[in-house]
Amino acid sequence: MNTPSEDRAPVTNFIRDIIAHDIKSGKHSHIITRFPPEPNGYLHIGHAKSICLNFGVAQDFNGDCNLRFDDTNPEKEEQEYIDSIREDVAWLGFKWKSNPSASDYFDQLYEYAVSLINKGLAYVDSLSPDEMRAQRGTLTEPGTESPYRNRSIEDNLDFFKRMKAGEFADGEHALRAKIDMASPNINLRDPVIYRIRHATHHSTGDLWCIYPMYDFTHCLSDAIEGITHSLCTLEFEDHRPLYDWFLDQLDTPCHPRQIEFARLQLKYTLTSKRKLNQLVQEGIVDGWDDPRMPTISGMRRRGFTPESIRNFSDIIGVTKKDSMIEMGVLENCLREDLNVRAQRRMAVLNPLKIIIENYPEDQVEYFDGKNHPQYPDFGTRKIPFSRELYIEQEDFMEDAPRKFFRLAPGREVRLRFAYYITCQQVIKNEDGSIRELICSYDPESRGGNTPDGRKVKGTIHWVSAAHAIDAEVRSYDRLFNVVNPARAEDVHDTLNPKSLQIHPNGKLEPEIETSRQPLAYQFERLGYFIADKHSSAEKPVFNRTMSLRDSWAKIEKEQDKN
Repeated sequence: MNTPSEDRAPVTNFIRDIIAHDIKSGKHSHIITRFPPEPNGYLHIGHAKSICLNFGVAQDFNGDCNLRFDDTNPEKEEQEYIDSIREDVAWLGFKWKSNPSASDYFDQLYEYAVSLINKGLAYVDSLSPDEMRAQRGTLTEPGTESPYRNRSIEDNLDFFKRMKAGEFADGEHALRAKIDMASPNINLRDPVIYRIRHATHHSTGDLWCIYPMYDFTHCLSDAIEGITHSLCTLEFEDHRPLYDWFLDQLDTPCHPRQIEFARLQLKYTLTSKRKLNQLVQEGIVDGWDDPRMPTISGMRRRGFTPESIRNFSDIIGVTKKDSMIEMGVLENCLREDLNVRAQRRMAVLNPLKIIIENYPEDQVEYFDGKNHPQYPDFGTRKIPFSRELYIEQEDFMEDAPRKFFRLAPGREVRLRFAYYITCQQVIKNEDGSIRELICSYDPESRGGNTPDGRKVKGTIHWVSAAHAIDAEVRSYDRLFNVVNPARAEDVHDTLNPKSLQIHPNGKLEPEIETSRQPLAYQFERLGYFIADKHSSAEKPVFNRTMSLRDSWAKIEKEQDKN
């Protein structure tokens, strides 16, 4: 049974209401759903909503959910995508009842097509694809019947058999359903249900050279698997009459019910596989799992948790109305989850060395730091302190204004967990850049307590130079800087030039695991971070998962004004 969280409370929505009614009425005693991705790319955040819905419904009603690959287009499908889809669904915390592919049903689908021909409900059309499109009609004008529409059943069977045998070239013939060329629903105007494609299939090899179309395959695959409720996004609403037509005309094991819901539209996000693939192919991103990509694998590499994505899916809900969801909703779900699970550490991204001149050169002492301020079970860690430290460059200002409460010449600040220090001297390089700071410390200010009771307004983080882990730290931000990048003619015009900033000289507190693992850290004052998949003890690399605050709220407010 698929149970990502045993204590997860069912979320009410119109789909669950329909299913609850079907069970109560006795129409169904066991619910079976399916998630049917095309293996032609990596799954993205929009798919995550569908995964959580399909598997979540099955979970809540003690049913089952199948992970079925819609692999009917051999020219775009690869085993790499199949493997990544399985990994993504499992990572989100779900288990499938079975894992079939549409190609598993190719023999049955072929026989269903033959049955339609025998009933006079399908014919082989010899028009070219362009000619078919020209005769399809418009939303206000009916289509024109093909001159091949009234071929005899015998001729259609013969042509279809020869299509299967590979006698014809791609596009030379196609099998079409015979429905109604004057239908106001264009999907019912004799849709193509089989086309010729001389291409090697990733699973069936060269066994087939004709492949069924999605609308034909989808409903029949649902019926073969005994699906009770086929949950689709709203763009398939106009396809539902065709879904039902095929099932009504053929002798199938059951007639699943198709229900449509609004797909996820997330601001500052692009979910077009074609455009995302363009970014990959052009090298604009580091593959499908680049931490800036809205793919599930990219989000996983960046440090998103499955719990945060499932919670996000519950919060946005399931409706019949399209709407744009604020990116901040997803990011806040992640912050809330990481705030609970992330251990605290100190790190410096842009280091500036300080030398505490009155601290003994060979002395090292340790401070106790809580791994999490709210959860004692996380324990504590030992933080080494020595004469030479690193602080953030931005925590020092040579000509500081009055309200700058961090380090400046002659000013005193508190080092987190440690002592009060005062900047005494600024040492510069020949080019005028700051090389290091000479500071002094108050040995009686350990832990921030002084005999005279004085307090300072500024507290900054630090790392001991002798004990620091050298690491590359990557600060990731939103890949797109426009609300709806899908509307742009050129995807390059939507890219955020600051989506990746690399800090090659990061300094990390020594008690940080640098190998690849799902252990999240909050680098104090900087955000949430996780080791990259390429990180190692020899070459640590960390990705910033999320900042501590929403830096985009002000930007979005200004954009709304304009």
